[in-house]
Amino acid sequence: MNSQLPIDSRYANRPYYFSESGAGDEKITDPKQALRALRRRLALFLFVVVSVFLAVAVYTFQATPVYSTSASVIIDSRDKTVVDIGSVMSGLPPESTVVDTEVEIIRSRSLAEKVVRQLNLTKYPEFNPMLREPSLMASVKGQIKDWLTKDPQPTPGSAASPADEETKEMELVVSELLAKTSARRIGTTYGIQIYANSHDPELAAAIANKIVDQYFVEQLDAKFDATRRANAWLEDRLSELRNEVNAAEAAVETYRAQSGLISAGTNTLNEQQMSDLNAQLIVQRAELAEAEARLDTVRELAQQGLSAEVSGQAMNSPVISELRNQQAEILRERADLQNRYGPKHPEIERINKEEANIREQIQIELRRIVSNIEGDVAIARKRVNSLESNLGRMRSTLAQNNQASVRLRELERNAEASRSIYEAFLARFKQTNDSEGLAEPDARLLSSAPVPRGPSFPKTSLNLAIGIVLGLMLGVGSVIAAEALNSQIASGDEIEEHFRVPFLGNFPRLTGTAKKDPRAYLIENPTSAYAESFRNLRASIMFADLDSPVKTVAITSSQPDEGKTTMTQGLGLMSAMSGTKTLIIDGDFRRRRLSAVVMDEDPERGFLECLFGECTVEEAVQVDEETGLHILPLTASRHTPRDVFGSKAFDQLMEQLEDEYDFIIVDTGPLLLLAETRVLTSKVDQVVIVSRWLKTNRAALKQTLSILREFRARIAGVVINRVDTNKYHRQGYGHSGYKSYAKYYTQG
Repeated sequence: MNSQLPIDSRYANRPYYFSESGAGDEKITDPKQALRALRRRLALFLFVVVSVFLAVAVYTFQATPVYSTSASVIIDSRDKTVVDIGSVMSGLPPESTVVDTEVEIIRSRSLAEKVVRQLNLTKYPEFNPMLREPSLMASVKGQIKDWLTKDPQPTPGSAASPADEETKEMELVVSELLAKTSARRIGTTYGIQIYANSHDPELAAAIANKIVDQYFVEQLDAKFDATRRANAWLEDRLSELRNEVNAAEAAVETYRAQSGLISAGTNTLNEQQMSDLNAQLIVQRAELAEAEARLDTVRELAQQGLSAEVSGQAMNSPVISELRNQQAEILRERADLQNRYGPKHPEIERINKEEANIREQIQIELRRIVSNIEGDVAIARKRVNSLESNLGRMRSTLAQNNQASVRLRELERNAEASRSIYEAFLARFKQTNDSEGLAEPDARLLSSAPVPRGPSFPKTSLNLAIGIVLGLMLGVGSVIAAEALNSQIASGDEIEEHFRVPFLGNFPRLTGTAKKDPRAYLIENPTSAYAESFRNLRASIMFADLDSPVKTVAITSSQPDEGKTTMTQGLGLMSAMSGTKTLIIDGDFRRRRLSAVVMDEDPERGFLECLFGECTVEEAVQVDEETGLHILPLTASRHTPRDVFGSKAFDQLMEQLEDEYDFIIVDTGPLLLLAETRVLTSKVDQVVIVSRWLKTNRAALKQTLSILREFRARIAGVVINRVDTNKYHRQGYGHSGYKSYAKYYTQG
């Protein structure tokens, strides 16, 4: 009957599909949709906000107040020593790593233990866990630990001694002190801030100040100890170094005299002579290369057939230049005479002889220049050979001296090293002796820790503000999560936006007696919102395809109990009440819901009997006398395993019914469960999909639309059934103008 594509004309260029990525996210990105989502999840939002705020408030008001204070010191990078005593007494270098190291010293357990002993912190339950009443959780953990580590047969003397108990107690108190104190660098400066926390404000200030005092004492003690140890060691080492220096210098002078290595300044005489010869040889080689280059140039010009006078040496000769000028003047004069008297004139003969004479003089000068160049090359080559010969002899002598100087340099290095070490140790010994008692700490106090006036924890107003902000954030997050996890169909905008199929309207949920008898409600309230929804659905179906009239419609759904039977009955009643000859067919062979709803008694003949030729259509059709609606039911006793909707008999029956009726509605089974429903949808003019509000799953509707596309069914659209109109608009699924036209409905 129908082979057209299952897409409405409004969506011809938009294939319907379900966007997994956009199904939940797009609700939140739109500000209006976000507000509507907040309205829908207002109870969840308020619950989360109030719960978080109350939890933070209870924690804030029950927490024990903690007082915090801080003292600050600065690493003094200035040199305060009277004399330079090097690394023994020098101040700390102003480097970032040094400041960080000092911070670790302040946070060391050894320094913390001294503070504990000086302030007697073992007497305070705040710092001594052994004096506190254990909590229930701590008691349980302790019992489990004791049970797991308990020795089944304790040996005599295995009990902890008082010294061990004292050590354990001290370790616990030190750990507590380190947990309640901290030290950190002040920005990128050389300053260090020491923080201390305590339930007692005076104790907090005392701890911070005591840490600073102990830090200064540690620095002074370290310097005094280093000075005393250095003096004792330096005195013993100096006597040894003095003997080593004397022996090393004596060895150097003895070897120099034996080897005859006479030095002039930093180099020996042989080295200086060889250096001079090398310099002269370089100069002579350069002059030889230059002379040979000039000679090679003249010879190359001669081999190429060119006159040597074009060479650079000839061009620079003043004699040749003068002769060339005279030759040019004669040639000019000859040209002038030839133009005036002709080539046979006696003056021209004279001019030719003069020009030949000048050319001969030029050649003579050129031969002289070439001869000079060859002489220069020969002289330069002899000088180079002489220098190379002298240099070779000097190298032989210098090689012998170098072999002897290897041992000399070794002795000199040993002597110089011993002398340097001795002088350094001697200077250090004098400095430490002179500067003992002048040591000062490398840090100085910037500010002492004051007694805090108010607790640093908890910050009541800040905590409450954080509680509100955190509650709002978690509330919004819970709303976003709830919306993202919600997979139920909620509004027509969602259907058209995500599935690209027409939305045919919402059908209000009936309550009370109307829910029990929708037929009577429609007949008694023809102007209600419920009845108007069916009129809109009928109009949408009739105008779904403007090219051909719609006579057969299948009402289906994805899952059972979504209201397709009620939808079929209501659409049929409203069509019949509008004057259209209408037939509704019960096509759900499994449940027969339509037959059970519209028929008071079980019929003897029905759809299957008519299809198999056991009765005529007139005998099987039942008529609602009050509305004129015709019904083709199913009998309770007749079942068939055959493919009814795919048979030729069904096609013939539908052609007969289309000739007799103006509008035919078929109530089908769930599309995802029954195969015969899929076949039926491909043989009707339009298919209406019923989804139940806040129950039908998006994935199920997506699969339903995919199946209808495979069977090339024409989809009129999707309706949402059983909508709670008050909740629908209150939670933001509809638009705010709904109440403005609700007065047009008399009831419902």
